[in-house]
Amino acid sequence: MIDKKLIPVGGLKKEPFSGSHNGMRYFFRCDESKETFTVFVYPEPWSFEKTPSKDKQSASFPMNDEGMDSAIEWLFEMYNTQKEKWHTAKKDCMHV
Repeated sequence: MIDKKLIPVGGLKKEPFSGSHNGMRYFFRCDESKETFTVFVYPEPWSFEKTPSKDKQSASFPMNDEGMDSAIEWLFEMYNTQKEKWHTAKKDCMHV
């Protein structure tokens, strides 16, 4: 799904990072303090800004390598525990 090398912690302080995997979109954003970052997951097909808040799930992590490891682990957990939701979103986005 995602490789930690693709999101250097220092780079996240400058720019958000987004992507998708089989109907699940994700968005990494540095918090104002620059000491933590938040990861959001939400279903296809809309962008982060166009997706209603009620459809987003999030978790925050410390801005370091361990935090990034935890964030990626959390992403895998969100994907694996809600596979049907993501696959349905992927299939349904073709009808939007």
